[in-house]
Formats: sequence, structure tokens, C-alpha cells
Amino acid sequence: MYQHRTVIADQFTVCLRREGKTVYQQVLSVERPSVLRSWNWGLCGYFAFYHALYPRAWTVYQLPGQNVTLTCRQITPILPHDYQDSSLPVGVFVWDVENEGDEALDVSIMFSMRNGLGVGDDAPGGLWNEPFCLEHDGETVQGLLLHHPTPPNPYTMAVAARLTADTTVTHITAFDPDSTGQQVWQDLLQDGQLDSPAGQSTPSQKGVGIAGAVCVTGKLPPRGQCRLEFSLAWDMPRIMFGAKGQVYYRRYTRFFGRDGNAAPALSHYALCRYVDWEEKISAWQSPVLDDRSLPAWYKSALFNELYFLADGGTVWLEVPEDSLPDELVGTMCQLRPILQEYGRFGYLEGQEYRMYNTYDVHFYASFALVMLWPKLELSLQYDMALATLREDLTRRQYLMSGEMAPVKRRNVIPHDIGDPDDEPWLRVNAYVVHDTADWKDLNLKFVLQVYRDYHLTGDQGFLRDMWPVCLAVMESEMKFDKDQDGLIENGGYADQTYDGWITTGPSAYCGGLWLAAVAVMVQMAVLCGAKDVQDKFSSILRRGQEAYERLLWNGRYYNYDCSPQPQSCSIMSDQCAGQWFLRASGLGEGDTEVFPTRHVVCALQTIFEFNVRAFAGGAMGAVNGMQPHGVPDRSSVQSDEVWVGVVYGLAATMIQEGLTWEGFQTAEGCYRTVWERLGLAFQTPEAYCQQRVFRSLAYMRPLSIWAMQLALQQQQHKKTSKPEAQEGRGLSTGPNLGPKEATANPKEPL
Repeated sequence: MYQHRTVIADQFTVCLRREGKTVYQQVLSVERPSVLRSWNWGLCGYFAFYHALYPRAWTVYQLPGQNVTLTCRQITPILPHDYQDSSLPVGVFVWDVENEGDEALDVSIMFSMRNGLGVGDDAPGGLWNEPFCLEHDGETVQGLLLHHPTPPNPYTMAVAARLTADTTVTHITAFDPDSTGQQVWQDLLQDGQLDSPAGQSTPSQKGVGIAGAVCVTGKLPPRGQCRLEFSLAWDMPRIMFGAKGQVYYRRYTRFFGRDGNAAPALSHYALCRYVDWEEKISAWQSPVLDDRSLPAWYKSALFNELYFLADGGTVWLEVPEDSLPDELVGTMCQLRPILQEYGRFGYLEGQEYRMYNTYDVHFYASFALVMLWPKLELSLQYDMALATLREDLTRRQYLMSGEMAPVKRRNVIPHDIGDPDDEPWLRVNAYVVHDTADWKDLNLKFVLQVYRDYHLTGDQGFLRDMWPVCLAVMESEMKFDKDQDGLIENGGYADQTYDGWITTGPSAYCGGLWLAAVAVMVQMAVLCGAKDVQDKFSSILRRGQEAYERLLWNGRYYNYDCSPQPQSCSIMSDQCAGQWFLRASGLGEGDTEVFPTRHVVCALQTIFEFNVRAFAGGAMGAVNGMQPHGVPDRSSVQSDEVWVGVVYGLAATMIQEGLTWEGFQTAEGCYRTVWERLGLAFQTPEAYCQQRVFRSLAYMRPLSIWAMQLALQQQQHKKTSKPEAQEGRGLSTGPNLGPKEATANPKEPL
């Protein structure tokens, strides 16, 4: 449960001393709080700068009048293809201090932290702090343990620092974070160090807060530099979800133990390994950062949007041996090895939309996972397959229709894997707006993701395991083709990921996903040696293609749906989602073409002209629905929104089809709106409207920006393997520029 508030005591404070006297002491925060009033607050923001390139960030402080610059580098071990260190609950803060003056200085950085958040969990009291020192392999780390034993999920935080020949580490074990803070402030002011009392603090009283602080002091020669290193670790080895049923252990306990005493070892490991982590991060990011054809905003978006993989209410759990049912596991050979080797991964649809692994949205976000931690994507897919084969016939009322229906039917993909406030994985489908057993997109998205994951990982065992599940969900999907023309029909309500936008009859979005899934079934049948299945789906595909073109293609784009309503001819920005996934999977052109290439390109150009350029001056990305006379489709609450994750997917589709300039122009509008104009950095919303209205902060879908990166990599691969294949297609409506030039020299107003 996210608390959107600042914990005031959690701060860095700097103290500078010349010739034995403190000359400057400042909390490095622009806050002016009502507590800790003895501290010197209100740093002028003009003197500080922040730069982020997840999983690293830099905050630079130019201390006014002191000729001193502080640079705090934040490092988190988010390391692609690393399934050990990426699971660790640690962060490192490296302070590089530069003296531009001619006098020597002593510099101290104090890292203060409250034990807990100052909310309900802390109220019963019983929280306590203690100092620790851990020496191992010639490296010494000192700090404080903040013990928070409140059930059901007790934890310990560790604030720690590296002790070197050039630094001194001191601490204050406990102070009241809701007081004036006079004692702490004077302690630091007096000699740039803290008193360092020995022993544990007394446990906190009911309703009384407790905090601690660690201080590192170093010498700063004239015109010289020094480095001070801190870590933060949080050790909550076991968790129970809201229903307080199953006990789980977090992934990192495999490496650091389950006893709840790992915080010192985690701190030591982080402070000794962060240089190695930075080298790995640099090796991963440098090819993108050094590519001068890519615009700066894209580099920022590509890496910084990854924040959600760790900050999306994320859990990464060990899988107990006895939790996997034998009757289901038996049909999937790799299920047990994958889940037990790589663990179980769950992230929320959004920090405000409390459901794990929401599958219609993961369809977009999954590119980040499969490209960077492919084993976690496969693990998630196995969990989804398990949930698909199960049922929960408990009846409940659905909000939109008011009707009663089962929670989960067999052989249909669940909407989500459950609510963290209940018992996820055991009880799925926390979503109660619609009965998603009748949604048209979920089954199709599973089939498409399975094949894409196979294409990108080459894991044939995974494909074989998933083949029976794909057959089962496609069989379930067949009933939506009422007239047997090879094309499914939507049900006259919002029966897909656009759950507030009614769709009736054959539709561009679900019909396109259906045809793409059918085409993928043909490919999988070939790989699995199932000739009868191949013939069956080939026949459906031929009929479905004919129906799709006849019923929906209007000469410029695919109509939204086949209803008698005026919005049926809306231009939907997401109409090519099926083609997007086909191309991402190495299909969709030549012998495997499903949608005529000229129609796809024409539709994308129409979307660019109407949904992008004719909306908000072309500066806010693509609106979901646009009427052919150039006015946003306001027939629903969602048709006149921009969905950031959908726009990144659309941009990827444009790049796949050679419309690279248009793709970057389209995506840039979203980035600039969210990260600059709305100021929503690291909380990218699901949706926003033209008039500064946004919905669902910190959302999963924008991770789809990694689909743009995949598209660029695939285009590059084609160019290097077949230089002539992509040249001179003449498809782009924009100038013949790379994305960098397109951004630097826009021919149209942004």
C-alpha cells in the first residue's frame, strides 16, 4: 500500500568545518517542516540539480558561498539477466565531495532515518535501534539497524557506511523524529561527528516515534576531493499478504538467509560490490547512450520507465515445493524447474490499481521483462498457465453489468493473479468491474506472448509446455465467432482492455489480435508437428482475413467496430496491435503476412495524421480515438484519453513498418507531457487528457517503451543482414531523417 508522503526525518545533512570550527551545516532538502525545527532546513533548490538514468541517479549540490560541490550518486542493482543481485533489497549512495577553494576542510554527511513511516504500523511501539559493525575480507562497514518487529511482516532497515583509512563513521542510536531535533543538530554542529553511544536503544513507547542517524566524516584538501559511501538495506525475509494465509519468502533469502538478520551482510555486500554493479550497468546502457542517432528524451524514457519493475508493488518470491499441484505440473515439464530456480514474480497493474500481473496490460509491459529478465517472463507465463487451467466457481456480482457469475472459469486466461490485500496466486481475478471470462483479448494476448517469448528466448521446452494451454484457450475463444466467418465479434460492452469503451461486432482491435493469434497458432502447430491443427487454423485464418478486410477496412484505416453508432468509424490508435506482435515475433511480412502491408502502413499514417498531429498540436502523443473529421471520439471515458503505454506500442509498430520518424514524433509527445509538462517523473500514469487531467499514477503499461527498442534492434539486424531490404521503401510521410535529426530539426510544430 503506497503512502504518498514525505518521511521528514529521512534526510542527508552536510556539515563543513574549517580549522576546527563548523562553518556550514544544512539539511539537503527544500522542505520547511513543522518537526525537527532546530535543523537548518530550506535549501534553495536553485543550487541543486537532479539527473536520472535508472537504476542510477545523480543529485548535485553547489553549496552557496562554500566553494564546495557535493554529488550524490544513487545506485541500485537492477542488472539485466542477473537473477541474484537484482533481487537484493539494497541501494547505495556515493557522495563525491569537491573542494574548489584554497583551504582544507573537514566534511561530514549525516544520513538520518526514521524507524518506520510514522503511520499506523509504528503506533503500537516496540521499535528499537542498535549499532553494528561488520568486518569481512578486509572491508569494514558500520551503521545502525532499525528493527521494526510489528507483525505480520517484521523487518529491519540498515543505514550503513563504509569505514576506510580516510574516513570516520559515527552514529546516534535513537532520537525522537517528531521533536525539535535539538540534541542531534547540536551534536553534529559541535565537532562534525555524532556521539556513538554503545548498545541497543530502549524500545519505543506506544505512539512515540524513533529514528537514528549515521555520519561519515572525511578530510577535504585544498582543491581536492573525497568520497563518502552509504548504503540502505531493508530485510523483510518473509511476507504474508492481506489474508494472512500463506507464508512466503522473498527471492533474496536464497542468498542471504531467512532469519531476518541479513541487513549487516546486505549492507557490506552492497558497499563492496557497487563498483562492479556500475560497470555492468554501464556496459548495458552504453550502446544506447552512445548511439547519436537516438534522441536524448528517448534514452531517458527507455531506462527511467524501468523504475516500475521494482517500484510497482513488486514481489519476487521463492516457490515452496509443496505449492505446485502435481496434476497440473505433470503436463508442463519445465514449470517446476523454472519457478523453483527463478522464483515467482508479481508487479501491480499500478500503484493505485491493486492487482498483480494484470494480463491485458502486461501484454504491453512484458517487453521490458522478456528483453531484460526473460526467465522472469517465462516464470510469470507458467503462473498464468497454471491459473488458466484452474477454476473458482464462487459466484460474485460484477459492477458494470450487475450480474452474478463465477470468479474464474477453466481454460480462460485470468485478468490478474490477485490482490496483495487478499491471497494472490491462490485467489485470482481481483478485478470485479466486468466478468473477464467473456473478454475477447485476454486469451489472444496469452497466445501472442507465448510465441513472442519463444521467438526471443528460443526456449523450445517452454513452447511445448504452453502448446496445450494455447489450444485450450483458443478453443474457449472460438465461441466468440458467432457466424463462423473466421472472425470473432465483440459483445456490445467494454469487453477488452479498454474497459470503459464499448465494442460491438467485429472490431479492429480484437479482430486484429484474433487474426494474429490464429496466425501464431499455425506457426506453433508446425513447430509442434500438429498437421491437423495447422490445417484447422490455416482455414480459419483465410476466412478471417477476408472478413476482417471486408467488414473493417475503409480505404484509409480499419474502423473501430461494426456497430450502427457514429463512433464505429473512429480511428483507433491501437488498431494495429496484432500486427505489432506479429512483427515483434519475426512474422507479419512476406509468407507470414496477415494484414496487407500497404493497409497497415496507410492505417499508421492515418493515425499519425489524425490521432497525433490533429490532437493537441501534435505535442501529446496519440489520442485513443479520433473521429474522421478531426475531433476526438468522446463517446466514452477512454476514447479521448492518451494511454502512454499504448502510444509507446504504437511507436514501435511505426518503427517496425519503416515509419521511424513518425514513431519517434509520436512517442516524444508522451514523454514530454509526462516527464516535463505534468511533472510526473517516476509515476507515469496510465492515461491523460488534453486538459491536464490524468488517471492512475505509476502504471505498468508504459514499460512498453522496450518494444520500441526491440523494433529498432530488429530493423538494425535487417539492415546489417540485408542492406537493401529496408532502403528506399518510400513509406514515410515525414522528412527522410533519423530520429535524432527529426527531434533537432522538426519540420512541424511540436
